[in-house]
Amino acid sequence: MTNNSQAGSPSRLMSLDAFRGFTIAAMIMVNYPGTWDHVYAPLLHVDWHGITPTDLIFPFFIFIVGVSIVLAYEKRLRSGHPKKDLYWKIASRSLKIFAVGIFLALYPSFDFLNLRVAGVLQRIAVVFAACAILYLNSGWKSQAVTGSVILIFYWLAMTLIPTPGSNGPMLEPGVNLAAWIDQKLLPGRMWQGTWDPEGLFSTLPAIVTGISGMLAGKLIVSGNGRERIMLWLFSAGFIAFVAGEAWGWVFPVNKNLWTSSFVLYTSGLAAMTLATAMFIIDLLGYRKGTGFGIIYGANAISAYVLAGVLSPLFYSFRFSGKSLNYHFVDTMGEVGMDLKLASLLYALIYVGVIFIPVYTMFRKRIFLKL
Repeated sequence: MTNNSQAGSPSRLMSLDAFRGFTIAAMIMVNYPGTWDHVYAPLLHVDWHGITPTDLIFPFFIFIVGVSIVLAYEKRLRSGHPKKDLYWKIASRSLKIFAVGIFLALYPSFDFLNLRVAGVLQRIAVVFAACAILYLNSGWKSQAVTGSVILIFYWLAMTLIPTPGSNGPMLEPGVNLAAWIDQKLLPGRMWQGTWDPEGLFSTLPAIVTGISGMLAGKLIVSGNGRERIMLWLFSAGFIAFVAGEAWGWVFPVNKNLWTSSFVLYTSGLAAMTLATAMFIIDLLGYRKGTGFGIIYGANAISAYVLAGVLSPLFYSFRFSGKSLNYHFVDTMGEVGMDLKLASLLYALIYVGVIFIPVYTMFRKRIFLKL
């Protein structure tokens, strides 16, 4: 669906677009290095417990989804817009996002026998639907309570319920409760054979990441004054970050399990980042260097899909025995460049390549909303 008015509106929160855009650009950068054999450690996901800058990207985007839900539906609710129409739009959008995720999982080989049903866009679709429906039917206090209950339930379930066939509760890869549930219920191939980072059970706390974004969005539209809103948003984010760090002592910060501590830790950082962006971009009006993010953010999911669709050309198509990315990295290595730097440079070039059609869409005021 094309929207020619919303993304260019002066009432739009430009800081949120910039935050969204830089987040999706970072997601593309870490997903498409020149070679996985040579990548700087901060640009890789942590193997299990712990966190790297790369592990922040996905929860940041889900947090932004939560904020966007409030900005999209608050005025409609206040104007008495029929909820029935909103439910239809929510269902339609979530199904489209999920379907595109399945398409990318199949592309380009379309091997249905090895289809991975779980995935990034699929999780975004589920989180969006759950959070949007919750937002239409509850206030911020109920949302906060719901999120808290889910996080505590997930923590207790993961740490107290023994995995069938084991000696007790475990948090190790492939043998924890989330992995066991996914092995029983999740259709299709799992990312790591016995477990999947976007599995069914771990989607529950991911929904709370979206709820945290909705709480931030509710604060933003509260009308309490921009300076006060930013101060409260940053303060709440700092408290959540500290709480997540403390919770991690007993329930480790872990993206693959999307632990409760991971939710608070990353949502806190996301809230502080958004508050800082609002201060710089929306309050001070300083937009130098932010245009790239704003343009990317106006068509964020389109950029992500384009990266997936064009990737075979840049990473699989072979000439002279090697794909383009290996030709580039090898050539840079032959002239003395560090191979990790060459790999990063190729990833940045690919981000720039995706920027070209996104920029063209922005100039023509074409904003695709699934």
